[in-house]
Amino acid sequence: MNFKFVISSANRSYQVEKDQKECPVLGKKLGESFSGDFLGLDGYELMITGGSDKDGFPMRKDIEGVVKKRLILTDGIGFHAEKGLRKRKMLRGNNITLDTVQINCKVTKKGSKPLEEVLGKKEAKPEEKPEEKPEKEEKEPKEEKPKKEDKKPEEKKEENKEEKPEPKPEKKEEGKEEKQGD
Repeated sequence: MNFKFVISSANRSYQVEKDQKECPVLGKKLGESFSGDFLGLDGYELMITGGSDKDGFPMRKDIEGVVKKRLILTDGIGFHAEKGLRKRKMLRGNNITLDTVQINCKVTKKGSKPLEEVLGKKEAKPEEKPEEKPEKEEKEPKEEKPKKEDKKPEEKKEENKEEKPEPKPEKKEEGKEEKQGD
């Protein structure tokens, strides 16, 4: 599994992925600093500002340890609410473990080379012009079904009445007659 480092510096952010076994950040807490040498950032000092685990739960500085907790939040990391709204959210502790996937960092000490030069923009591949495809042969037009004209709902109701057969009046059976008071 890999750690995804999101390194921010002066309104720019860069992403670097490294295998967890190669990273000396396991066991560190949010707010601690480490050297960026293993990321290829010679001379850079980075501070851990946040992260998230494999399930996407954010790390929070005020939860000690490697645990997951459900806290009632009103605002802050992991939840931004309107006034008066509180919600129970699952959050991760402040220690980096093997369950951590993303680590957010900021540069505290710059190295000899600028970050853009070291991590830089990925070289854009020269855009290939799409080959001109031969024009598709025109297919024979399909027969279109005649469309019903749009009618007002009132007209539709009148048509429905005309289409439905009128109910037949009930016939009294012969031989059975109602007797009215003798």
